[in-house]
Amino acid sequence: MPTKRSIKVSQQLSNCGPTLSLGSTMRLIVFLTSVHASASIYAAESLRTQGFVIVPGGPVWYEMDGITGLVELDDAEGEIPLVTLHGGPGGTSCGFTRLYGLGRGRPVLRYDQLGTGRSGRPNDMSLWTVDRYVDELHILRRELGLKQIHLLGHSWGGALAASYVLEKGTEGIVSLTLSSPLLSSPAWMEDANYLRSQLPLAVQQVLDEHETSGTTDSDDYAAATDEFYRRYVRGGDRLEPLAPCVGAGGNDVIYKYMWGETEFNATGTLVNFDVTDRLGEIDIPVLLIGGEFDEARPERLAQFQAMLPNAQLETIDDAAHGTISRQPGAYRQRLEAFLSEAEGNRSGF
Repeated sequence: MPTKRSIKVSQQLSNCGPTLSLGSTMRLIVFLTSVHASASIYAAESLRTQGFVIVPGGPVWYEMDGITGLVELDDAEGEIPLVTLHGGPGGTSCGFTRLYGLGRGRPVLRYDQLGTGRSGRPNDMSLWTVDRYVDELHILRRELGLKQIHLLGHSWGGALAASYVLEKGTEGIVSLTLSSPLLSSPAWMEDANYLRSQLPLAVQQVLDEHETSGTTDSDDYAAATDEFYRRYVRGGDRLEPLAPCVGAGGNDVIYKYMWGETEFNATGTLVNFDVTDRLGEIDIPVLLIGGEFDEARPERLAQFQAMLPNAQLETIDDAAHGTISRQPGAYRQRLEAFLSEAEGNRSGF
């Protein structure tokens, strides 16, 4: 029988004095050393918790922000937690700190998928499958007692989020946000190559020449590739890294193994990934959100919207794939409006 283990912080708070006044932030490191011990978290106003959950392959690091009230998460009143899935594969969750403080203190969970960020980095290529990532999320949700959630996946995280609800079902999932999502690798490649054709001819020529000659490791090819990223991924010049991103880098090995060398050249295990023929099975509220100049093109998201029974589409002006980093205010506003609406509809209001 699995044992239940809870970490109550109320006693710790009583010994902290004035340093934990209303609105202050405290970090509590919670180590979960066994997948057989389900962890329920008790939390205080503005508490931020960090910890690890052990999954097959190693430890997965998470951080929860914005939990309110000295109550167990399963029984908490108030806003339903938002669980976020980062892109990549092999990216990190640190960009989701831009969603902290969402709504009226809505809890936001971010975690670094196994193999990247602050999570364990096993040297086992057999771990990098969609099914294992789905199971990883399921374990994390179970161990943290997250019975009711909103689920958000960005880019590759959208592929993971869609796969999760299709394989594990929608019980307890109040809404699904597919943020600039990968839902079909063939469609993604089609869009990427269209956008590549919109690059200056000189840039296209450099890409073509080096791909033909097998010199894609050259500086010229890297510079030409970066022009694609500047226009359609970053949406501008590189931003200074967020403080939470320092020391929590991604894993390029996973990206190349599962996707490929560049965004417009899929050669990895995801080359045939496609869930579009099953989108009609997702009957919970869905938000499709992306940027005006996104490599996940607005036209493609409109096609996905037509395949979903209950979906909204939002396009963030003056943003590319990095909508959360370039236009955080607009993104947060539209996301929170959707989450609140989904909760209201669920309550029958």
